[in-house]
Amino acid sequence: MKYLIAGLGNIGAEYTETRHNIGFKVVDALAKAAGVAFETGRYGSVAELKYKGRTFILLKPSTYMNLSGKAVGYWLKTEKIPIENLFVVVDDIALPFGTLRIRGKGSDGGHNGLKNIAESLGHNNYARLRFGIGGDFPKGFQVDYVLGTWTKEEADALPERLDMAGEVIRSFATAGLERTMNAFNNK
Repeated sequence: MKYLIAGLGNIGAEYTETRHNIGFKVVDALAKAAGVAFETGRYGSVAELKYKGRTFILLKPSTYMNLSGKAVGYWLKTEKIPIENLFVVVDDIALPFGTLRIRGKGSDGGHNGLKNIAESLGHNNYARLRFGIGGDFPKGFQVDYVLGTWTKEEADALPERLDMAGEVIRSFATAGLERTMNAFNNK
């Protein structure tokens, strides 16, 4: 059974350590823990790992955040992965830093990456992991905040939260969406 785990972010060194790239950081941590490396593929970098009889296709789209749907749609079709096995990892300013919230469907919440995926798929009925990055910024400075780097406190706490996000992804593939939501939401 195959799963597409799409971590959203922006390519380029200037974005590597920004809050907006937490999706990339999550799939990077998952790949590192499994000892697999990303390779350049069409519309993104891809790594494949096996876990308890499942195959995870980890994707970091190279289309930039606002066109993530192109990469997600391509890899779903190419790998013949059913929509219920898609799991998108994305940053969320509405959640406190480090909060993990799993949803089986829902609105894009103003997130352009999720909006583009929904446009590409024709619906928003796909699972996602929203990783809280907090929203401690003055009115009108959202872009500066999400494209800003982590505070020292956030950077120190990040490894544990990345590990937890990896647990969420493994649970999604082995225990299913509902059990994963019950076990991990708001942890």
